[in-house]
Amino acid sequence: MPIANEVAIIGTGVIKFGENFHQSYADMALEATLLAFSDAKVEMKDIQAAWLGTYLPFSWGYDGVAGASLAEPLNLYNIPITRVSNYCSTGMEAVRNAALGIAAGEYDLVLAVGVEKMREVPGRGSLVAQHVERGHPLYCKGRTAPGMFALLANRYFKEYGIGEETLAKVAVKNHYHGSLNPKAHFRKEITLEQALRAPPVASPLKLFDCCPTTDGAAAAILCPASKARQYTDSYTIIKGVGLNVAGGYYSAQMDQSFSFTGFKATQGAAASAYRQAGITKPLEQVDVVELHDCFTITEIVNYEDLGFARKGEGWKLIEEGQVYKEGKLPVNTSGGLKSCGHPVGASGVRMIANISDQLRGRAEKMQVKDPKLGVAHTLGGPGALACVFVLGAP
Repeated sequence: MPIANEVAIIGTGVIKFGENFHQSYADMALEATLLAFSDAKVEMKDIQAAWLGTYLPFSWGYDGVAGASLAEPLNLYNIPITRVSNYCSTGMEAVRNAALGIAAGEYDLVLAVGVEKMREVPGRGSLVAQHVERGHPLYCKGRTAPGMFALLANRYFKEYGIGEETLAKVAVKNHYHGSLNPKAHFRKEITLEQALRAPPVASPLKLFDCCPTTDGAAAAILCPASKARQYTDSYTIIKGVGLNVAGGYYSAQMDQSFSFTGFKATQGAAASAYRQAGITKPLEQVDVVELHDCFTITEIVNYEDLGFARKGEGWKLIEEGQVYKEGKLPVNTSGGLKSCGHPVGASGVRMIANISDQLRGRAEKMQVKDPKLGVAHTLGGPGALACVFVLGAP
């Protein structure tokens, strides 16, 4: 059974992202879920199945290693609950599996939750330490996320003639959008000069080119599209979804055909989701986008991989101001990973919730004018896999 137009998202909940030292993993999961229940006007007892997205539970403890980590804080027992992990697409993977359960006719009301606790992590549990101590004995020595995406920035500069100022403009835009989002980790605008004069991280990437590690949680409640109005008059429809695994964690950037100017996984996931949604001209048909801006160069590359610009011309969208909230194609009106932060398991669910809010006309200061179709995208691995959702108004 096809998934397109068969599944509705009737409720979402996003907590305040940030350094949530005052909340445990369970606290964050509970808050996000209760917000989603309130939005959907359903009760805990009505949920028939759930999916929990957490990427790296062993960094901080044991919360998130299994579905029981969601069952306990919610007192949600005697139903199937599955924990999923798929790099930075973990949150979207939870929603994708929940949607597949609905589309298959197995359930009528399900829950997807993404949670990640990243700030209360000792040095030995950091992502860098995970690379060095548990990863490939050669490839992981000195391997960091900024270092890997810096390679893309340098290659893109060489191929297409842009420089650091274009990257800085992405940071300025996303911090402006983040200042409008009460749930974002960072809510302060920055200037172009501040971005350009920020401390270096991995040349040419500077501090404001990199997203932060963050605590956060988000939740979504799904049901068959045919039954959505039984719960609410305000909901969104899943028009298409694509997941593509184009490489391995170590091999993705060792592939001799990898250009360092684009990701096959995003291109493949987008092709699948667009085919289901009937999208043939993304720039003309899509009204609002939340995409994976782990680094400013990634956002520019994603413009191209998602079909919004020709190869080597993605930078024009930011230079021309088209991707601001007021532009032709608003991108990351939430502030993106750059301002919201990137609690890995939660980010994908948060993006879907942001697009859903836009389509439901309730994004408040972030709201764009009369959107009908939105895209949410995550990239993980880094570059090994990607997930793309197309959401639409009923």
